[in-house]
Amino acid sequence: MSRSLKKGPYINPKILKKVLKLKEEGKRGPIKVWDKACVITPDMVGMNFEIHNGKDFIPVLVNEFMVGFRFGEFVLTTNFKGHSKKGKIAKTYGSTGRFE
Repeated sequence: MSRSLKKGPYINPKILKKVLKLKEEGKRGPIKVWDKACVITPDMVGMNFEIHNGKDFIPVLVNEFMVGFRFGEFVLTTNFKGHSKKGKIAKTYGSTGRFE
């Protein structure tokens, strides 16, 4: 469900404050971000962010095509290991259900 239009996009004020401070200093970051629900604004274009995925920080360089999206859309939070191999299981256990 999307956020109400009268409220506007959710932007974490602490992140925006850090971005504006680095912009006036002429630096690009990196800025550590734990809030993946925060929306990327045009002020953040060209900045380096390190977004927390639950285990470690993933570096992300924000470009103009990311404006309007959330930080969480650019970081994977799960590690896909793959599906089980049906042939391998069938050969190992056989039709009797015992290990052969």
